[in-house]
Amino acid sequence: MAVTEKQLIEDLKTGQYKPVYLLTGEENYYIDLVSDYFEENVIAADFRDFDQTVVYGRETDMKTVISLAKRYPMMSPVQLVLVKEAQDIAKEWELLADYLDHPQPQTVLVFCYRHKKMDKRTKVYKAISTKGVVYEKERLRDYEVPDWIARVVSQQGYQITQKGAVLIAESLGNDLGKIANELSKVYISVPKGAVINEDIIESNIGISKDYNVFELQNAIGRRDVAQCMRIVNHFAANPKENPIQMLLPLLYGYFIKVMLFHQEPDKRKAMAVMKVNQFFMKDYETAARNYTLGKLASCIGYLYETDLRCKGVRNSGSVSDGELLKELVFKIIH
Repeated sequence: MAVTEKQLIEDLKTGQYKPVYLLTGEENYYIDLVSDYFEENVIAADFRDFDQTVVYGRETDMKTVISLAKRYPMMSPVQLVLVKEAQDIAKEWELLADYLDHPQPQTVLVFCYRHKKMDKRTKVYKAISTKGVVYEKERLRDYEVPDWIARVVSQQGYQITQKGAVLIAESLGNDLGKIANELSKVYISVPKGAVINEDIIESNIGISKDYNVFELQNAIGRRDVAQCMRIVNHFAANPKENPIQMLLPLLYGYFIKVMLFHQEPDKRKAMAVMKVNQFFMKDYETAARNYTLGKLASCIGYLYETDLRCKGVRNSGSVSDGELLKELVFKIIH
């Protein structure tokens, strides 16, 4: 049986446990969230030394896990066996399928299979989905992250501006654990109900509201030469905080979206094709007016050339990353 994290936690609150749970997928944040719920709620704190066992895939094997699962609880109605980093158990998974033919009814066995999905064609996956619960979480796409940030912030009793959510997403990517950790720094410094804006983000997370890739994209879209140069000079002076290797794929994605805007005749459909928030469509409309499809193709070529040069190819003069970035942006906006 496959469930969402909300359904799973609601079911666990009833105390009606399945013999096995598989937490799997590429989105580790939610796997850890559900795993923590198991660890903190299934066995009462006073009895965890007796009836709660946590092992790691790299340090155990399936025979040991099954041996633990076959034991009986000492003090609690059930025992919890939690296997973290289960993807590191290299072999003998078929033994789990055999165990699940007759599982120990007083054991709650949980596998945290992170970074990837378990193969659904395997006998063990089919056994788990039949006898227990499969929780699978896809990694969020980049364009989904700002809305996710807004939801998470709202759940914590705060609000965040749309631009603030995009600023965090553009700067931190789609690592939800990292984003949640950075947001926790903000929560302790502002009162409940506060609106988290770009100034608060800059003060507490350290993401500049003026010098970031989001502002660079907008300046490029407007062909604002002076603003582009201010931002690029800042990036060149602070290369560790703004590595060119991070900027290039973001700029590539930006130009692809502008190209999609050009090619979608129905601008109402363009938003869905581009996978961007309506709030930012005016910025893309401005960029589409300033860059023809031919120029956009040239810009992508400039990005490719710069990528090669920053990797040491075609960079005979050993030009610094900062100089490469300045040269790149100059070519783009002229």
